[in-house]
This record gives sequence, C-alpha cells and structure tokens, in this order.
Amino acid sequence: MQDINVNLAASFPRETKWLKALLAITTVLLIVGLLAPIITLKKFVLIENTFSVLSGVIQLLSEGQFLLFILIGGFSVILPFLKILMLFRLLGKRTDQQHLSKYLHWMHLYGKWSMLDVFVVAVLVVAVKLGAIASVEIQFGLYAFAAAILLTMYITAKVVSLSDLLTEKKQDDYSSP
Repeated sequence: MQDINVNLAASFPRETKWLKALLAITTVLLIVGLLAPIITLKKFVLIENTFSVLSGVIQLLSEGQFLLFILIGGFSVILPFLKILMLFRLLGKRTDQQHLSKYLHWMHLYGKWSMLDVFVVAVLVVAVKLGAIASVEIQFGLYAFAAAILLTMYITAKVVSLSDLLTEKKQDDYSSP
C-alpha cells in the first residue's frame, strides 16, 4: 500500500529547505552562465569575438547548423533547466514515492550526459588554443555555467541519497511487527 504523504519534503524538511535554496542559486548561475560571455576569441590581433552559450546556439541556428543547434541547445540549455525543474518537483510536498522513483530514473538517464555541454566548450577552447592564428580567453560565464552544472549534479546526488533513505525507512516500517 502506497502512502501518498511520504515524500522528501515531509521526511527531510531541513535538508529539503537547503537543497531548494541551492537549487535557486543554481538557477541563477545557469542563467548567468548562458547569457554571460564564456570565451573571447582573438584572431590576427585585430579581430575579437566574444560568445555566450546562448549567442553561440543562436549563431548555429542562423548559420543553418541545425544538428549542432539541436544538440548543443538541447544539452546546454533545455536539459539543464528541465533537470532543475524536476529537482524542484522532487523536493516539493506533492511528490509521492512512486513519482519520486520515476523521476529519479529519468534523472539518472540524463545524468550520464550532464557534463557534455562543459566538455564541448572545453574541446572548443583546446582546439582554438592549439591554433597559432587565434587565442582564447576564458570569461566568467564559463565558470558560472560549470558551477551550475556541478551544483546540479551535487543536488541530484543528495536527492538520490535522501530517496534511498526514505525507501529504507519505508521498508523498515513495513517489516517491523
């Protein structure tokens, strides 16, 4: 028999409160990381281009690079926001154990791809640094973006840990005489 009122918020109110605060900070960092410059590319001393994640994704679309637009836009913009929204939902008061397990399963599948966006930026920086014609300067947007991704991974791990504790607690409640 499923107890609808058993959820993370009810079982771990203090931890849930802190995780929600961290998620709010993560959301701000993600927005800053998407909008702020991540790299400045200097070519031939005279030409300088500064890119944000969002401006890079929009430029891919305007240049007709639809596959890269979908991949980078999906993994770097849409999925991080979906993951944050899902984490807020998991930490909410209306999430029962059945939905918690289903959402955590989806989070686990997505988690395997969560650092792809940071990896793409890193490969871009390394590739340009190897060229003798251009140089790259890392901007604060990259640090905000990476911090948001790492915080999301940390919060996800904490939610999984709390969910495991909740499952153990429920099993102990059902098995005790």
